[in-house]
Amino acid sequence: MTAAAGGTWAGSHTFAAQRLERPGSIEELQALVGGTPRVRALGTRHSFTDLADTDGVLVGLDGLPRRLELDEQARTTTVAAGLRYGDVARWLQERGWALANLASLPHISVAGAVATGTHGSGAGNQTLSAAVAALELVDGRGELRRLRRGDPGFDGVVVALGALGVVTALTLDVVPSFTLSQQVFTDLPWEPVERHLDDVLAGGYSVSLFTAYGDDGIRQAWVKSLPGKEPGLLLGRPPAARQLHMLAGAPAEATTEQLGRPGPWLDRLPHFRMELTPSHGEELQSEYLVPRRSARAAIEELRRLAPRFQPVLQVSEIRTVAADSLWLSGAGGEDVVGFHFTWVPDRAGVYAVLPAVEEALLPLGGRPHWGKCFVAEAAELAPLYPRLDDFRGLRPELDPDGRFDNGFLRRVLGPHG
Repeated sequence: MTAAAGGTWAGSHTFAAQRLERPGSIEELQALVGGTPRVRALGTRHSFTDLADTDGVLVGLDGLPRRLELDEQARTTTVAAGLRYGDVARWLQERGWALANLASLPHISVAGAVATGTHGSGAGNQTLSAAVAALELVDGRGELRRLRRGDPGFDGVVVALGALGVVTALTLDVVPSFTLSQQVFTDLPWEPVERHLDDVLAGGYSVSLFTAYGDDGIRQAWVKSLPGKEPGLLLGRPPAARQLHMLAGAPAEATTEQLGRPGPWLDRLPHFRMELTPSHGEELQSEYLVPRRSARAAIEELRRLAPRFQPVLQVSEIRTVAADSLWLSGAGGEDVVGFHFTWVPDRAGVYAVLPAVEEALLPLGGRPHWGKCFVAEAAELAPLYPRLDDFRGLRPELDPDGRFDNGFLRRVLGPHG
């Protein structure tokens, strides 16, 4: 037991939980959940709000047994929920297998990333959550459940914000290991980018555009390509001849290798190296996932609003995510373009501009990333998720006493039950 639970990795929220427990077995976890009025799971703390907090007990997943299993015939891997994606990726690579997609940071826990709909990029790549073929969780009764893709309610249980139980293990789809290279293109003007936006965003296995929405256009475009599909030019621009970071003045050695040099998937898909700390938490983050059909309209709105939010913006990233069937996924039912914001660590300043950003993007169908900063509440979010009522129906079924309820869930989903 630890008396103080600390806070999120960016220092953006200090946990109010009474204590932090790290059970060493599934049985210990079941007993803890079953005997605790309020409990929430805690991963690698890479959220920015009170999403994981509780007025009861936080449960760290890092004390559970390390589980890594590979089923080559089924093309799946089963992993302990608290493991980091970078560790799972290295273990798979050693055996000749891969995950089809990774987020920008390999440092995040599997369960936490899945529960919040976290994603990487790529016109054909789905969220990390969409790779979940099965999961195990301890529900609000302290019972261990296993659910598989195709089971009733499965599409609601995967991206669940910790509202339905403490996930203990996940089974993920895998593919044979593959090679990628990464190139960065700089100084792309707005006019050709907007005119050819679909082609630009589909111009690699994964593509990310970095901008501040000013007249200087796209400052950097990161293109990750399969062998033989590397672009020679992007909108007439050659690739950069040196390693770059998307933030001015930040150390480029923290980023994954560029310059078109081929390497294994796990060393190119993330933006940042697993062995280095990409940030010391000196930031806040927001992201809105807008239907791809409305991406140009979103860019126009953000360019209009840019003078209002640029004083607190470090950089924004534009990237694509393919549709999935998960009820609370940001890409549920439709291909989307993510508009990610890395803000300066000025909470008051950031939350002062978020209402204007949301007034522009939510009417276009923009869904906030669950793990990042946003101000929309249940009434505004409900129209964006057609299966939200179905998800609400799962809560009393898996958590009849509201053990996993907290302030965040009440704000964004409404009352339990």
